[in-house]
Amino acid sequence: MVKLQIIMKIGLDKAIFSRYSIVSPYGEISMERKMYEKDVFEQGERAIRDCLERVPFLKIQKVKIEPDLFGRRPDFLVRVEVAGGRYNLVVEVTSSGQPRIARQAINQVRSYIETVPNPYPVLLAPYISDAAAELCAHNGVGYIDLAGNCRLSFGQVYVEQRGKNNPFSEKRELRSLYSPKAERILRALLVAPKKVWKVKELASETGVSLGMVSKVKRILELREWLDSQSKGIRLLDPEIALTEWANEYRYSKHRIMNFYSLVSGSELEEQIALAAKNRDIRIALTGFSAAVRYAPAVRYRRSMIYSSEDPMTIARKIDLKPVSSGANLTLIQPYDEGVFYAGESRDGLPVVSSIQTYLDLMKQSARGEEAAATLLQEVIRPSW
Repeated sequence: MVKLQIIMKIGLDKAIFSRYSIVSPYGEISMERKMYEKDVFEQGERAIRDCLERVPFLKIQKVKIEPDLFGRRPDFLVRVEVAGGRYNLVVEVTSSGQPRIARQAINQVRSYIETVPNPYPVLLAPYISDAAAELCAHNGVGYIDLAGNCRLSFGQVYVEQRGKNNPFSEKRELRSLYSPKAERILRALLVAPKKVWKVKELASETGVSLGMVSKVKRILELREWLDSQSKGIRLLDPEIALTEWANEYRYSKHRIMNFYSLVSGSELEEQIALAAKNRDIRIALTGFSAAVRYAPAVRYRRSMIYSSEDPMTIARKIDLKPVSSGANLTLIQPYDEGVFYAGESRDGLPVVSSIQTYLDLMKQSARGEEAAATLLQEVIRPSW
């Protein structure tokens, strides 16, 4: 029979989310944000019921919490009846929907179903990442999260909802992975993705502590972004890491000033470089200015340049005036000197790495995204 697909809108009280247990970069539970056990099961049961009750031909017969299945105790056993028969949904609750933890929970819940008739394994978490969702589907496991995303496929039932945002927008893990010092580590891994790094070596290369490298390594392991076969630290799929970083990258955190000059393009950039050299200021072209040096097909009208000092120091040197519109020059004082890592000299001018160029382009207009796509296709991917 044809399966029924139901697109749902599940609304849950977001006030609960701040109390749900979060796994830290080291793997332990953050106690100050731990949800009481009662709330875990109450919210979990509500999410399960909200999902299933949208199937018109399905009836929930019973929901058992921590049932004893011959010595094994999943978090929920949900007995349902549909037109084609009866099923037992065996549900395992996990504190994180990141791939590594999700994989462990999948193995756990699959071990429970051996003693249950007509079983269907389900993973329940505060939020199921896209990677974890694919992992569940590949292993024949359903999932439900407290954000409203779900996928259940058993018998004649097929329910799927994706696209609900993670309510933990400021969760500790993201702040740790995309902090300035952690970003230095990501740059090094992406600039040389074939290199297998040791913790001490990576710390020395990026100027961060051993503890910071270990913390970032743990987060990347939880996401299954690292090559588990290597004897060090190496990204398994650099493009996945770069894409997510571009989404989370906080370009606006830099100090950004726009100017207008009667000269433009290379002539203006050379003037900036000379003025910076005379004042012992470190600069590097980025955005469109750097992209055209990597991929000549890129066209641009506005120069973009990083400056290690206050942009006005250079602006005063060559009589530039700030403008609110019509700018043909953007000077940027970075929030961290890591933007200069692995820079190159092109056409006699310093440019940031292709990775940093890509990140900055992705935060510009649609034309910036087009230039970033060109850079990725012609320069970055071939280097990987």
